[in-house]
Amino acid sequence: MFYPTQRAVLLMGAGFPVTLLLTVLNPNLWAVGAAWIALVFGLIMYDVMLSPAPNQLELKTKIPASLYVGAQSDIAFIYTVGGRRKPSTTEMKLTLGKRLQAQPDVWHPPFEDGKILGGFRVTALRRGEGDVENIWTRWTGPLGLMWRQLKQPLDKTIAIIPDTRLVKQKAIEIFSRDAAHGQKMQIERGQGTEFDSLREFMPGMDKRAIDWKHSARHRKLHAKEFRTERNHNIVFAIDTGYLMCEPLKGITRLDWSINASLLISYVSLKYGDRIGYFGFDKRPYLFTKPVSGTNSFPHLQSLTAQLEYSTNETNFTLSLSSLSKSLRRRSLIIVFTEFVDTTNAELMIENVSRLIKSHIVLFVTFKDVEIENLITAEPETPEDVTKAVIAASMNKERDIVLARLERMGVQIVRTDIEHMSTAVLNRFLELKRKEMI
Repeated sequence: MFYPTQRAVLLMGAGFPVTLLLTVLNPNLWAVGAAWIALVFGLIMYDVMLSPAPNQLELKTKIPASLYVGAQSDIAFIYTVGGRRKPSTTEMKLTLGKRLQAQPDVWHPPFEDGKILGGFRVTALRRGEGDVENIWTRWTGPLGLMWRQLKQPLDKTIAIIPDTRLVKQKAIEIFSRDAAHGQKMQIERGQGTEFDSLREFMPGMDKRAIDWKHSARHRKLHAKEFRTERNHNIVFAIDTGYLMCEPLKGITRLDWSINASLLISYVSLKYGDRIGYFGFDKRPYLFTKPVSGTNSFPHLQSLTAQLEYSTNETNFTLSLSSLSKSLRRRSLIIVFTEFVDTTNAELMIENVSRLIKSHIVLFVTFKDVEIENLITAEPETPEDVTKAVIAASMNKERDIVLARLERMGVQIVRTDIEHMSTAVLNRFLELKRKEMI
């Protein structure tokens, strides 16, 4: 595709008033204006011939596979120009999806060593999958009279994931063998029932752990050492319905849940457990088979980009039934969800009761700061009293639902959003220590 530049239009347009003036003064001089137009047209065609054709450009891109929310990254576009013709003025424009933003809007790339070097700084605005759609490039010949334009479809996707750098730092602290002042932060041996090793018996060890057969063979007392059992299945069932998309302190409930799940994922992978994700709203749309090994953590981060913000109402019956059918072995199911009405709560309780027969369910819910503020605030008007009564009623209904779940054997974690990751992690470690999984 090619079209004239502003310079060509001005040159062409300048010939019309001159032609008109000469025609008025002397009709025989009209040919001078026509010759001017023909000259400009010839220069335009000559400029086109001197500029490289679109099929002479070969594109190479460098696009990151993932980005943290709010982070920036550079995307490089390198065109290798074949032949002897060189572009003069070059411009690039990148079209992106709603979750990404590019700077600058139009880039003027340099031409060096037969290559057009383009680049944009992309900012990730919201978690999910960001689309890198097209790269538009146009250039002129040495006279700058005609644009040649090339649209290159990219059809690339960047996974925009939660910023887990603080998550990793916290997990590294947990697994640090030597803390400040020489204290050990975590001792794994001796807290489980899975056999780990055999060592010589020392005073203070549990006498019930003595292995009498090996002691007789070695003629010394030897005792068994145990460790926490590994290779458990842990599935994060994350509700992405409209209630989970409500922001709390600037971040949605869904993003708070994902941050907590990634922290537990990192710790669990270090323990040797297997991690899977299950996303649902009006229907289940994401289920991944549990994976193991710390090398799988980037893969799990990418999976969280598929947990989309939704405006649909959550269907607990269909979703939790589908999850129950998908699991082939006993698992720890950590459910992140939210509810407001008793109808949804009844459906949720009914389906959780089926899950608890074969699995361990850890139910995570949020303390709503706004509702608690309405309850504790000193009323000044009758409207404030009404709001406080309604808020207290809603809070009471939530407490009744959580109490029913707890009586069924469901593990409940209800905490404020800032300490949610720590609270869920502590309950998870407690379940492992008690070997309830």
